[in-house]
Amino acid sequence: MFERIDYIVKRIDGDYAYLERIDELDAELKCVARALMPPEIMEGNRIAYEMLQYSIVG
Repeated sequence: MFERIDYIVKRIDGDYAYLERIDELDAELKCVARALMPPEIMEGNRIAYEMLQYSIVG
């Protein structure tokens, strides 16, 4: 349930970021409120979702 899921930020649109799962490229983009993510995210960043938190992966 708390396993790490890696995403790429494909698009930022206002208060939302659209994420693509790295391991499921055919899946629909996930829409996430930017308030839940690190404020410095940019399109193209790799994001990890783990323990109910998003973080930028170096």
